[in-house]
Amino acid sequence: QVQLVESGGGLVQPGGSLRLSCVASGSAFSINAMGWYRQAPGKERELVARILWRGPSNYVDSVKGRFTISRDNAKNTVYLQMNNLKPEDTAVYYCKVETNRGFSWGKGTLVTVST
Repeated sequence: QVQLVESGGGLVQPGGSLRLSCVASGSAFSINAMGWYRQAPGKERELVARILWRGPSNYVDSVKGRFTISRDNAKNTVYLQMNNLKPEDTAVYYCKVETNRGFSWGKGTLVTVST
């Protein structure tokens, strides 16, 4: 099974920035895609951004122009650069990896946007 470790969450003021990281580890797997999802209190988990390991990325409309997903194939790592953060971005952010063996979720990292 593939394990994921997320980092980079925290408290930030509106208009601020954060960078999330997610590292995938395990044995005998190949990554097809990685993505970031988020779940706000009382809401369903939603896709934020997803990137193919050898292809393009896509974003939910609400973050386009503010968030950027990127990857480091050699390090099995995906990043989410979040700029111009808004209070409505407050949520637990989860990393997901899709591999030739199925998919795995990280435990989540909390992002709070508040004054």
